Amino acid sequence: MKASVIKEMTTEEIKARVEAEVSSLNKYKVNHAISPLESPLVIRSTRKTIARLQTELNKRQK
Repeated sequence: MKASVIKEMTTEEIKARVEAEVSSLNKYKVNHAISPLESPLVIRSTRKTIARLQTELNKRQK
């Protein structure tokens, strides 16, 4: 998800998206621990998306 798309979202949408991304990240981690994922880069990209979303939330709080 690009930063330009995140900036257009409302604060509530960002919060909901963070929750969804965190839950999917947890699922990916559990699945990867049980049996390796085909593309473990999904975990990395999900972490980066969460960081981008949280960064935008922090900017809006200031």
